[in-house]
Amino acid sequence: MTPAEPPGGSTGPPDRQTLRLLERQCATTPLVTNTEFQPSATEPRRLMATLDTDAFPETVATARLDIRWFTTGDFSLHYIETTTDGKQWECRWDRHPNSHNTRLHFHQPPDAEAVRDLSLDSQHPLDVYATVFSAIQQRLSDRWADSS
Repeated sequence: MTPAEPPGGSTGPPDRQTLRLLERQCATTPLVTNTEFQPSATEPRRLMATLDTDAFPETVATARLDIRWFTTGDFSLHYIETTTDGKQWECRWDRHPNSHNTRLHFHQPPDAEAVRDLSLDSQHPLDVYATVFSAIQQRLSDRWADSS
């Protein structure tokens, strides 16, 4: 069932149940070393998943996935990779009201500035998570290929 469009284009309140579901999924993902709810576990608005930088070439200092999910079915999954020289490479999968693209869109790397429409076979949270982690795994493979 697809949630109704929110009034006034709002993303609505955080979907705590879905955030907890995604935290459990992160726990089964070998690349994820830690998860943290922000601002707190009792009032989660965002799930931060820290990735294992030992899996990346040594030029990668940190990598994480920030997840927001809303009761309206809107979401944002933001991948951020920081290199040892402080540069960031990032991208974001979004579903929310906006003036720049369709509700469902992708902010392209390397700076998440360019945006294109996005098509997903399913917007179920676990399917979106699988799509995003597949892209992160591809990024990891590309990083290793570039470091050779």
